[in-house]
Formats: sequence, C-alpha cells, structure tokens
Amino acid sequence: MQIVLAPLSSMLRILAIRVCAFPGRPYDPAPMLGTRPGNLVLQLGVVVLSLIWGSTWLVIRGGLEDLPPLSSCAVRFVLAGAVFAGIAPRLARVEGGTTPTWNMRLVYGVLVILIPYAVIYWAETTLPSGLVSVLWSIYPVLLAFSAHVLLPSERLRPRQWLGLVLGFAGVASMLWTDVASIGPEAVPVALVLLLSPLSSAIGTPLLKRTNAGTSSALLNRDGILVGAVLSSALALALERDSETTWSSSAVLSVLYLALVGTVLAFGLYFWLLRHAPATYLSVIAFLVPLVALSLGAAVGGEPVFVHTLGGMALILGGVGLVVRGKRR
Repeated sequence: MQIVLAPLSSMLRILAIRVCAFPGRPYDPAPMLGTRPGNLVLQLGVVVLSLIWGSTWLVIRGGLEDLPPLSSCAVRFVLAGAVFAGIAPRLARVEGGTTPTWNMRLVYGVLVILIPYAVIYWAETTLPSGLVSVLWSIYPVLLAFSAHVLLPSERLRPRQWLGLVLGFAGVASMLWTDVASIGPEAVPVALVLLLSPLSSAIGTPLLKRTNAGTSSALLNRDGILVGAVLSSALALALERDSETTWSSSAVLSVLYLALVGTVLAFGLYFWLLRHAPATYLSVIAFLVPLVALSLGAAVGGEPVFVHTLGGMALILGGVGLVVRGKRR
C-alpha cells in the first residue's frame, strides 16, 4: 500500500500546492503558483478528469458484485480520508486560511459525501451504471436552482429557468420509459437516486455562503473524514450480516475509487478550477455521462436504450442553458 500511496501523495502535493481552492472562494494566486498552463494542457486535464469521473460509475458497479454498497462506500472514503489526512496539513500551510467550523465539516460530510455517494452505491445494485450517471447529470440544473434559493447573488435568468424545465423533462421521460422497463422496483430506486444530486446541490451553496477565508485543504480532509465515519457507522448498523468477499476485483475497485476517483480527481479538479476558464469546466458536465454510458455499454455489457439517449439530450440541453445563462 505504501508503494501505491507514496508517488500518488507526492503528485497530489504538487497539484494541490498550485490549486487548493474551494469553489466560490476568492483567491489571489501567489507568485509561486507560476504562469497559467497552456490551453492544450488544460484541455488534456479536462479530458483526463472526465475519463476518471466517467469511469467511476462502472467501477462502483463492479465492486458491488462482491461488496455490499454501504461497506464499499465506507472503505473508499476511509482510505481517501487517510490520504487527505496525511497531505492536508502541508497543503494548508501553503494555502493559508482558517480551520473550518464544525457546521461546515458536517455540511460537507453529510450533504456532499455521505448522502450522495451512499445513495449512488445503493442505486447501482438495481440500475445500470450508465443510466445512473445520466440521471445524476441533472446535478448542475439542481445546483442552479439551489443557488437561486440560497445565494441572493445567483438568481436565475429566463434562459436558466428554461434549462430547469428541459432537465426535469429529460428525467421524467427516462423514468416513464427505460427505467420503468427494468422492473417494478426501478422507478422508486431512480426517484431515491435523485436525492443524491439534490443533496450535493444543497450542500455546495451552503458551503459557498460560509467558507470565506477557510482552508479548502482542511475542509476537504475534514469533510471526507466525517463522511467516512458516518458511512462506516451506517455500514456496521445495516450491513453487519451482509456477505462480503474481498476478491481481487473488489480490492482494485476500492483502490481505484479512493485513490484515483477521489484523491487524484479532487486534486485535478481544483487545479483546473484555478487555471481553466468556465467554458472548460462546463464541458465536464457533458463528457462524464457520455463516458459512463459508453463504458457501461462497451465494457459492462449494459444496454443503451433510445429513450436514455433522448433523456440525456434533454438533460444536457438544460445544463447547457443553465451554464450559458450563468456565464453571461
């Protein structure tokens, strides 16, 4: 394990020393951050991050063949939290900022980590990974509405309201067609799944409203550790008697999701957040469900239905209107 973590921790130190910014937090890059990377490097970063996040949906499903959902989720964040605990103090000294309050830690740990990921893992025991990713892509639309309610400076414009309507129309069309065709239990599971992006969409504006001057390195560390503790407690309470098989595929799944899908992906995202324009970051919302759906079909043998593609087009069309309205 040390052989795996050592080079990864070193790489993350380099990334996070350059970035370490939480969304919405004003920050003046220090001279040590260097010049802005070229467009080719930024575009490559967007592609790599989209591939990582797009692949995590199928990897989650693969791990669930041998591990119960809450236990798999808990081990992922225990491992990721341990890595963050090791590197966060040094990053915080470079970044500066104050220690997050317990309210912020709980908001991050519960609304951004525990609820969203526990629900995703549970939903993938019933729904195909690609379909789960497409339904989750409604997140930017929910985030825009949540910010409209919680942040007075981010009111929705008419174009964004139209984006909300399109996004929800896409979700509804999939619920009535492809999701319903999976079985009688699929629609209730899909409705519960929507709590995942909704929870994250509520937590993000709450953090943005209260995080001025807070160290993002410490906030990420503490939030992930809170999520790890709570998900572990739920797993012990609800899955004590569940069958668990630590096969090689299960171990690789947890390692990939913890080290690549969480630690490395977070570092890369915050690095892009520091240097890339908003148009680059908005592309990620479009690429991730496409990657997840493609991998689910090509590697996981998951069926891709016509209505799923149509619903995804409506959702991403709504996301596009929301993003364009905000950028203007």
